Amino acid sequence: MADEPPTKPTGDIDELLAIMRRLRDPDGGCPWDLEQNFATIAPYTIEEAYEVASAIEAEDYSGLKDELGDLLLQVVFHAQMASEEKLFAFDDVVRAICEKMIRRHPHVFASGGAKTPDAVTVAWDEIKRRERAAKPASPLSLLDDVPRALPALVRAIKLQNRAAEVGFDWPNAVHVTDKIAEETRELAEAHISGQSAKIAEEFGDLLFAMANLARHFKLDPEDALRAANAKFIRRFKAIEAGLEAQGRRPEDATLEEMEALWQEAKKAEGKGS
Repeated sequence: MADEPPTKPTGDIDELLAIMRRLRDPDGGCPWDLEQNFATIAPYTIEEAYEVASAIEAEDYSGLKDELGDLLLQVVFHAQMASEEKLFAFDDVVRAICEKMIRRHPHVFASGGAKTPDAVTVAWDEIKRRERAAKPASPLSLLDDVPRALPALVRAIKLQNRAAEVGFDWPNAVHVTDKIAEETRELAEAHISGQSAKIAEEFGDLLFAMANLARHFKLDPEDALRAANAKFIRRFKAIEAGLEAQGRRPEDATLEEMEALWQEAKKAEGKGS
């Protein structure tokens, strides 16, 4: 049968491409794989990207190998569907990213003068700006091609970066912290009013301002929040362990007792927050 993969894979990308063609073959392929399309696979692509990030955060490098494979499968899956519709093939995907990497690294492959990471970032953004401007059907707005499917915090950063390209930006982090204080007051006022729609709006404004502060501090807000999540999990587990040592469970303890164990966990970590 055509495209039959070897019994023991060698690690050649052609084997994975052959497996995907076999799975999508109407003659004996996988019923589930055959009924998929770009839209139904997209959520899995996003999920696999997060699984990669999770393995990195956990420093699980054996798991990272598997998660990177899962993410690569998503690329191959999309490319196979595109090939079936005569849109493009996997080779075109590889060629396009190779061309982009060479074009965006003139300091490596040509005579560009960027010598520091910051200079490379500035040059990269300028090259991207020129690429967008050169497109035959450029978006009506500078913000139109920032993907809607991005996580909200990531998209906020990208929208703010785009606006900053044309000078629409706070001059420094101090101005952003002032804006955060303003948004916090407005959220408190909305809470007093009891209008749920207004509360949601002001809360969104506050999150947007916090994302802007992360951008000025050159922080990834997603990374910062993941770290905060991990810290919360770590300290809550310390509460559970402390209560278990007493033969109790969290639901049997008071808030004050759990807070005391939380403070002990903070002290044990040598942290002040």
